[in-house]
Amino acid sequence: MALISASNKFNTDGINVTATSSGASAQLLYQCPTNFSSILKFLHISSGASANKKISIQYYNDKKAQYDYLLNAFVMGSNSLHGVIEGGAMFYLHSGDKLVCYTDTSGNFDVIFSTEEFFNPNLA
Repeated sequence: MALISASNKFNTDGINVTATSSGASAQLLYQCPTNFSSILKFLHISSGASANKKISIQYYNDKKAQYDYLLNAFVMGSNSLHGVIEGGAMFYLHSGDKLVCYTDTSGNFDVIFSTEEFFNPNLA
């Protein structure tokens, strides 16, 4: 069980998506550190494109060595916003799990996220 304490880590970060391929070739958005569990509390996409473009976000399960889609070729209008995880929703990640993303045209999307990480010395 994760230990809730003052040593919990809170992160907010973001990237401009440049990758155009899926899986291991996609751009790393976030990876849960060793000996931590993480709660993704916010995941937001902003499109600065002048036309409709597609973005994909994949979840990588480290124990299964498998990629699954959170968003698969999601079409966003020009200069639009989309909340993937917001409003109290949560997505749990475990040590080694990660989120990756890619788009059909490099540089059109910014993805921003917030996590809370919980230290668990029993995780490998």
